Amino acid sequence: MTPLASLPRSTPEAQGIPSAAIHAFVDAAERDLDVLHSFMLLRHGQVVAEGWWEPYRPADPHMLFSLSKSFTSTAIGLLVAEGRLSVDDRVLAFFPGDAPPEPSAHLQAMHVRHLLTMTTGHAADTTGPMAEQRGRTWVQGFLAQPVEYAPGTHFLYNTGASYMLSAIVQKLTGRRMIDYLQPRLFAPLGITGPRWETSPQGIDVGGWGLSITTADIAAFGQLYLQKGMWNGARILPAAWVDAATAPQVDNGPAYNPDWGQGYGYQFWRCRHNAYRGDGAFGQFCVVMPDQDAVLAITSGLDDMQPPLDLVWQHLLPAMGAAPLSDDEAAQAALTRKLASLQLRTPPGQALSPIAGRVSGRSYAVTANPDGIEAIRFDFGAAETRITVRLGGQDQQIVCGFGQWRRGEVALSPLDARHPLAEQPAGRWKIAAGGAWTDGATYTAKLWFYETPFSLTLTCRFAGDALTVDQRANVGFGPLVGPQLQGQAD
Repeated sequence: MTPLASLPRSTPEAQGIPSAAIHAFVDAAERDLDVLHSFMLLRHGQVVAEGWWEPYRPADPHMLFSLSKSFTSTAIGLLVAEGRLSVDDRVLAFFPGDAPPEPSAHLQAMHVRHLLTMTTGHAADTTGPMAEQRGRTWVQGFLAQPVEYAPGTHFLYNTGASYMLSAIVQKLTGRRMIDYLQPRLFAPLGITGPRWETSPQGIDVGGWGLSITTADIAAFGQLYLQKGMWNGARILPAAWVDAATAPQVDNGPAYNPDWGQGYGYQFWRCRHNAYRGDGAFGQFCVVMPDQDAVLAITSGLDDMQPPLDLVWQHLLPAMGAAPLSDDEAAQAALTRKLASLQLRTPPGQALSPIAGRVSGRSYAVTANPDGIEAIRFDFGAAETRITVRLGGQDQQIVCGFGQWRRGEVALSPLDARHPLAEQPAGRWKIAAGGAWTDGATYTAKLWFYETPFSLTLTCRFAGDALTVDQRANVGFGPLVGPQLQGQAD
């Protein structure tokens, strides 16, 4: 049974939280953030509130990005519990054939503990250089990087270190880390169908690449809140949970207050004695031991501090020590709110005076980096069909008016168009909506709803000419894609 089905439910008041406080959190998130995709709040082991902003849905997995690191840490903890590994083992001992000819003293002094705590001694993140060296595996690429500081003396967020943890798991077990975790973590928690991206060598990338559901994230946080216990069985040693979530190293000061509270074993410390795993663009697993609470969030944010600020402002202070009297009106209002969550489709009109003239016409597109050859629009009052010819194949995007329409395309979000991007094999799942935002402009928005990414296509018609501007919501690279220019056949 999946965590979505198996986690028990309760009213907020029964677990000491006013429904109005959760409602205020959701209202503030919609007003101040752009945008949350989902959240699930647990108190005393009970789900007291959960919501998904359409087109995001409970059963859909979501890319975790660096929240994956906390699962990688868990795999190391399980190996330690099995007596197959120590955090004081030297990294080079696992890869004697991959070391440079004359490893430096600092490289020789690097232990598993330093990978876990991001104190490898590197002066720069190794991820790019590790993966981009020709003729070398990623492990060889990591070990080839200069280690400027004595390990343990210098904190640097270094995703290459997380990859090395995954490589160690595979080296010791002979299996991908996701397969090692399946019977030990995923199956006991009811997590089904997890996906993890791999390096060219077939090793789970460790520092990113895991996709699971919001409820799966919440169950993982609840496991840690319960010190490694799940349904009366021990999954992780309590000592590992304590060590992994303790401030093992000082990582302050930081521009954002919740990024300078200390770092554990691939977990961040937070204010208010809380801790978290987190990933780019607002993927969170926040554990609040003092409040006996867990909060899972998925989102598409360019700034990750504001959602934590809202948690500390609205949720944390509302968690009382005792149950509250039922507040049926507030509970009903919260239920209605959570049932109606939806990301907005582009505002505008269903049709335009020129819609009939341009509908059904095919526009040949000049050469472009995306390889798009032609675009055709078929406009209707309820939906618009955009047919994109890519590599000789037609990709159809159905845009609902005032509602999201789901489909699959080979088109990718802008941030997936680079070698280290997370991307599914084959086609991307999308939900699309669109409207005429002025008399000559049709705007389509595509949510790649198993990711944080959206792509807005602004299509302008002028005579027989078409221009399409592309803009992403968030990304590691440029948010503006190449402009497409077309001419009607």
